[in-house]
Amino acid sequence: MFLREEYDFEEPEPEIYEDDDQDQNAAPEDAEREQQGQEDNVVIGGDASHAAAAKAQEKNTVASMRDKKVPDDKRTTTPYMTKYERARVLGTRALQISGNAPVLIDVEGMTDPLQIAIKELREKKIPLVVRRFLPDGWYEDWTCEELL
Repeated sequence: MFLREEYDFEEPEPEIYEDDDQDQNAAPEDAEREQQGQEDNVVIGGDASHAAAAKAQEKNTVASMRDKKVPDDKRTTTPYMTKYERARVLGTRALQISGNAPVLIDVEGMTDPLQIAIKELREKKIPLVVRRFLPDGWYEDWTCEELL
């Protein structure tokens, strides 16, 4: 028989590492958003991998991004909101509403931000733009009022 006293069960204390450059990388997503020149009311959809590849090939300036916009009269994608765009728009708008953004419909005693966002979408009052990236790096902007 082995007795517990024969073995040394001391566990080493874990080492604590301090992150010295934590404050330098405080908000990298804010810096990326400023570099890309994206507005706060744009929801991105479409083929993200092709869009990322197209962005990697050229300089990311506001002027170069605006040059890649397809004019509204020459858009080729369908005017129907996909279920993925719908989910993203509703989630984004519900998050805005829960953060005390102004509601653009008559609430009628509703308190759930998602239900309010669904009602806003049904009445076509959501102030967001769906940006669809195309495989060639160009993009189309559709307002939620235009999409069915």
